[in-house]
Amino acid sequence: MSTAGTSSAETPMTFAEKQAERMKRLRSLHSARNEARTHNHQEVVAEEARNKLPANYDAKKRQAEWLLDDQNKREEATKQGKDYDRVKLLSISAIEAERLERKKKKKNPDQGFSTYEQATVRQYNRLVKNMPTMDPEQYEKQKQKYGDAFYGGQNVIIHGMHEDRKEAIDKMVNDIEGQISKRAKYSRRRTHNDDADIDYINERNAKFNKKLERFYGEHTAEIKQNLERGTAI
Repeated sequence: MSTAGTSSAETPMTFAEKQAERMKRLRSLHSARNEARTHNHQEVVAEEARNKLPANYDAKKRQAEWLLDDQNKREEATKQGKDYDRVKLLSISAIEAERLERKKKKKNPDQGFSTYEQATVRQYNRLVKNMPTMDPEQYEKQKQKYGDAFYGGQNVIIHGMHEDRKEAIDKMVNDIEGQISKRAKYSRRRTHNDDADIDYINERNAKFNKKLERFYGEHTAEIKQNLERGTAI
């Protein structure tokens, strides 16, 4: 019995069986090759897309994600009636808080009034900084909703298509009211001095001359004295 079992186990495969085994292995190799080819093509496309991105894309992406997360935390703290800046400072060390404050002042230092152009630039930077972080999901939804009208154009009528959110309107109103109240502080009337020299033509010109005197008076004092004495060259 054992001899018969051994002889049957060692029976050689027929030509048809060998051919079927070879075809099975061949199909397996073809499948592996096609899978590798597809994977390589996907990697090439992904690498080409990465090469077309700006050099600082990853850093910008991380910054946008951080700003979005910070904005969400700020809104959550506002809903709970908490001061987010204070809560945020409680979670960092005093050294880190001092470093952030120095960095903030260095980034946009208040050097006083120089020109109206510089004042406008400072106000523009402040308004841009206070703008909420772009929500990528909301951006894509609006892009799909408006289609070609999303980017506008000379032949595109977008009036009535966009509806402003109540939060955005409230934010604009609060910002305008803040500008008005801040402007009111700097436009308050000063006590008139009858003995002061009249070197202005109206109230606005008088304020401008005072700003010039405050920032450049010490540098032009000698020239002014010579002009008053009549000894200027």
